[in-house]
Amino acid sequence: MYNAKAVIVGIIVFVALFTAPFWLSMMGKDYKSTGIELPKGEKECIEDVQFMRDQHMRLLNEWRDEALRKENRVYVATSGKKWNISLQNTCMKCHNDYEGFCQKCHKANGVDPYCWTCHIIPQGSK
Repeated sequence: MYNAKAVIVGIIVFVALFTAPFWLSMMGKDYKSTGIELPKGEKECIEDVQFMRDQHMRLLNEWRDEALRKENRVYVATSGKKWNISLQNTCMKCHNDYEGFCQKCHKANGVDPYCWTCHIIPQGSK
């Protein structure tokens, strides 16, 4: 085989470049902490803090499917507490500061959610 060494080096370089994003994501930190805390006067969120950091978008997508497609409007948290499935009336009841809460985390982590194509952006504390 002609240029066997060059072919082998080329394959190794290709595999390294192709898998680089996977290796870099494993070495890095997934979530950038922004110092966001529970709103004043609130003792708990729907789930624990780590779950909400990691899975809140998945939870919101599940809520959408449950409420709109299956007509189930009640979410039972891992604590056993029941919550009304509603972005506007459950989540935004506490997290009503869009710039200081939602946007702060999304900008820090480079996320551009599509929530606001349908929902009204909150205009600050009431």
